[in-house]
Amino acid sequence: MVARTYSATLVGVNAIEVEIESHEAGGNPKMIIVGLPDTAVKESRERVVAAINSSGFLHHDGVITVNLAPADMKKEGPGFDLPIAVSLIAHRCKIPIPVLSETAMIGELALNGELRPVRGLLAVALEARARGRKRLLVPRRAAVEASVVAGIEVIGVSNLREAVDCLKSDIEIAPEPCRATEFFAAASNYDIDFCDVKGQNDAKRAIEVAVAGGHNILMIGPPGTGKSMIAKRIATIMPGMSEEEAIETTKIHSAGGLLSESHAFVATRPFRSPHHTISDAGLLGGGTNPGPGEVSLAHNGVLFLDELPEFRRSTLEVLRQPLEDGKVTISRAVGTVTFPAQFMLVAAMNPCPCGYYGDAKRECRCGPPLVQRYRQRISGPLLDRIDLHVEVPLVDYKALTTHDGGEASELVRKRVETARHIQADRFAKHHGIHTNSSMTPRLIKKHCEIDAEGSGFLEHAMSEMNFSARAHDRILKVARTLADLGGHEKISADNVLEAVNYRTLDRNLWA
Repeated sequence: MVARTYSATLVGVNAIEVEIESHEAGGNPKMIIVGLPDTAVKESRERVVAAINSSGFLHHDGVITVNLAPADMKKEGPGFDLPIAVSLIAHRCKIPIPVLSETAMIGELALNGELRPVRGLLAVALEARARGRKRLLVPRRAAVEASVVAGIEVIGVSNLREAVDCLKSDIEIAPEPCRATEFFAAASNYDIDFCDVKGQNDAKRAIEVAVAGGHNILMIGPPGTGKSMIAKRIATIMPGMSEEEAIETTKIHSAGGLLSESHAFVATRPFRSPHHTISDAGLLGGGTNPGPGEVSLAHNGVLFLDELPEFRRSTLEVLRQPLEDGKVTISRAVGTVTFPAQFMLVAAMNPCPCGYYGDAKRECRCGPPLVQRYRQRISGPLLDRIDLHVEVPLVDYKALTTHDGGEASELVRKRVETARHIQADRFAKHHGIHTNSSMTPRLIKKHCEIDAEGSGFLEHAMSEMNFSARAHDRILKVARTLADLGGHEKISADNVLEAVNYRTLDRNLWA
């Protein structure tokens, strides 16, 4: 007799349905699991048998073969414990076959039959709904995570006995209500505000420009000037996330195992700040069974790299693909996985190892060779992909003690949203392009025309500062954003000049 149940396995941040078949035959008692299971799936044999016995169910004493289909796809994780156990006892417990065909299930079993949460429940719920399953059985402690998906009944169960009784209709468990709108409203507020930043008006202006056009930005200044404080508040002036973006972002964090019962939904722009000792795989994603890295966890939000030159150069170079393509592709022997990675890169660094190069009040202890080596840790190609470079100087006493911290995040966000609406209308017919930073060369030529005066400024800057062709395009994109913030259809010479000024650190720091 063959019994079938349904579950799913994670491939990247998405889930793919897996059909679990169990077959019983005579012979010495043993269980064989086939279908490219990883170690965690193979070890489910011991957990499943112990859980079945602890729950008071009988199981076959002969040879049991469990097949995970499709057989050519790698299966990973302990989430198959529950569907395997149900398939083994389905006939003896007289679970109706139509109910099994309408139900997907996932969960790790403890030896006493209790259910434990697993990663990726949101992706599994989305896949089960897409496959036409009516209900999804999940561990009760994690049911809230999957409840943001509408169109499928998410039922939380505490143990194997409860799952079987629910499938037999011996007990009635109310499905978790769909809470996407509720979570979105409750979790979409920030605890910090841009008005907390004292002084630094030039830096805040540059941040506003960067957010308005989706540009990457590098802040340079001595320690204690507020670079990290500013970076943490960038998300508060970005346009609010839509429910679709929130679910997409939550799915990535779910696949990374970062959600909990108290934090089951990501409704604000993510802010990720990895330490400079992070590995290539930690930043980009990877592993034997590839999982999302920091660039994907920052999707739809901000990736902040503090002390940029302290990162290994090889680690920084892996950023070039996601910065250009908005996604990360990881190839392994078992296949290729693609993770979304559309984020705003915000970097910060000191002007030298001690941090006081060029400071009028504090003496720099670094010799010229040391300063040069420090600066050369950032490659030219990576620097070209950062649209704005802004100095963040020390804040004077008067600015620190004033009670006026400047504009609140809400006011700045309104201007940013207005500029973003202009860009959305401009690129409405161009798939995948939403902001000025994503313009192709053809779109730059069409939408970034400048007058003779602006052209003269730009030509002089290219000649004097030895900008690359990529830097030339970045300047035009930033100038287009400046015009949008000002509500102007045409790019003025002042817009070009301000955009060029955001690149002058190329000359000051890297020449």
